[in-house]
Amino acid sequence: MSGFFTAIVDAVSAFLGIIDPFCGPVGVFTLFAGDTLLACGAAGWGDEIAFGVLVTASLAIATLPVGLMLGFFIALAKQSDEPALRRSANIYTTLFRGLPEFLTLTIVYYGLQILVQNFMAALGFDGQIEISAFFAGMVALGAVFSAYCSEVLLSAFKAIPRGQYEAGYALGLHHGRTMQLIVLPQLIRVALPGLGNLWMALLKDTALVSVIGLPDILRQTGVAARVTKEAFAFYSLACLLFLVLAFISSLVFSRIEKWAKRSEVAR
Repeated sequence: MSGFFTAIVDAVSAFLGIIDPFCGPVGVFTLFAGDTLLACGAAGWGDEIAFGVLVTASLAIATLPVGLMLGFFIALAKQSDEPALRRSANIYTTLFRGLPEFLTLTIVYYGLQILVQNFMAALGFDGQIEISAFFAGMVALGAVFSAYCSEVLLSAFKAIPRGQYEAGYALGLHHGRTMQLIVLPQLIRVALPGLGNLWMALLKDTALVSVIGLPDILRQTGVAARVTKEAFAFYSLACLLFLVLAFISSLVFSRIEKWAKRSEVAR
């Protein structure tokens, strides 16, 4: 059975190697930087930087649904009739919007390990607990993203007329179905521009995880700059890679906005 899973992993790795836009058979570094410091393999830093791009994109994509889901529930809590829920949600957003992202990241990375270690020790486990830098980065950036996201979603909720809810109730829909069929489609359309801006901020904030050892774009280019003494070249490359990711993100969000506005145009 282990041989079967190994074969699957090898097949996936080979497929990813073929479609790799940097070091694949038709990758940018393979075609245009074979004789430079960006060459792939042992001759250059192409593989390391390509891996950094993968880590940066993976961290941002993994953080997005966590932040969106948490931000949605915080926005609901801010509209709750229960004062304790509203107060807790306001404290949460004030805390994570007020703290610098770097400070949040370091507190989560080191504090979460201490918290988990103490909890496991209380259960009688004496082993060493280590939280991965990727997980810590996802938790920290997700907390910050959700705090800002809740404000965007709260504004979107307020932009939807109360009559939309009443129309759903008049049709015999309970609150959950009204939210799903009537409110959420409008909420997404109204909130998309603000969420697009938050995504861009999240993409930039992923550079902070380099300080806790995660091999993202900034860390990989920084190591290459120190070893080769070509700081300007590699940091310029980091700028270019972030701009490429931002450009691709802009195209994706533009398509999503056009898709979300189809029903509005149809009316």
